[in-house]
Amino acid sequence: MPLVKTQAITLKSRKWGEADRIVTFYAKHLGKIRAVARGARRPKSRMGAALEPLTLCDLNLFEKSGDTLYRVSQVDLIEPFVRFREDLTMMAAAARMANVVGAVTPDGDPDPHLFETLEQGLRTLVTSDDPALTALLFQIRLLGLTGFRPQTDHCAGCGKTKEIQDPQFSPASGGLVCVTCAARQRVPCLPLSRGSLAFLQQALRLAPTMVTRLKAAGQVRGEIEDAIESYVTVVAGKRLPPVNFLATSM
Repeated sequence: MPLVKTQAITLKSRKWGEADRIVTFYAKHLGKIRAVARGARRPKSRMGAALEPLTLCDLNLFEKSGDTLYRVSQVDLIEPFVRFREDLTMMAAAARMANVVGAVTPDGDPDPHLFETLEQGLRTLVTSDDPALTALLFQIRLLGLTGFRPQTDHCAGCGKTKEIQDPQFSPASGGLVCVTCAARQRVPCLPLSRGSLAFLQQALRLAPTMVTRLKAAGQVRGEIEDAIESYVTVVAGKRLPPVNFLATSM
């Protein structure tokens, strides 16, 4: 039963048995994993606070051959992100980030860059004046990192590269489609104004340090939110549940 050490971000946690927890982490060197924390719900346990959803921690894990569950032997809290628990708007944005990571990443497929992107996204949220937009931009970047980059440079259906009149976003095809291809889609397409298309292209092309400068409101904001929500639903194979603040920490 080898010991594994890694940094991790807690995605979700649920009760298990009389005193334990099953915790889902995105770990820097292991990817998305589940682990059992024995006795974590006992009053004197040192693990409790460090295993709350949306915390960054150092983990010591035991890996048992043939078992999909790791066992948490020690956890040290690095960053509790206390601000999230003081602001429901910020909490909703952070939880959305965690939910999307959990939904679109496979188990046990490590990606240190993705881990760092999630960590930086959560840290950016702490100082954001528009948490929902920060979470939206994070989702766009995450889709690119996981192989689902939205196609915005040509029609995702027929490959047409000339300027597309009346552009639409196809969740099923994963990007921009022309009118002809839009009519053939099994999942309804969503209209994109020129401003929305330009915003999405900038969000995909700008460096991480620059993308936070993007702003969106009104029609552009609504269209991009609808497009990304629908696309994430297709990629995940299900619509992500609404955030339940109590259920994630009880």
